[in-house]
Amino acid sequence: MKTQTLSFYEIRTVGFEALLRELGPAGAIRFIQQYETGQGDYTHDRRKLLPKKSVREIGSEIIKERQAKKK
Repeated sequence: MKTQTLSFYEIRTVGFEALLRELGPAGAIRFIQQYETGQGDYTHDRRKLLPKKSVREIGSEIIKERQAKKK
């Protein structure tokens, strides 16, 4: 197939069909999601929303939660 003779619409259609064939529906969607642009400022939002804790503090909390779930 010569892609030079295909329109942009046809290239997208053939490409998506190839993704579906090779990756399946879920894999094709996951692949496409990698190329979507986000909005906003993730770093700013993360700093605003997440508590300021050290890695050691977060690790301790995870261990405590896991131990509580075992009981």
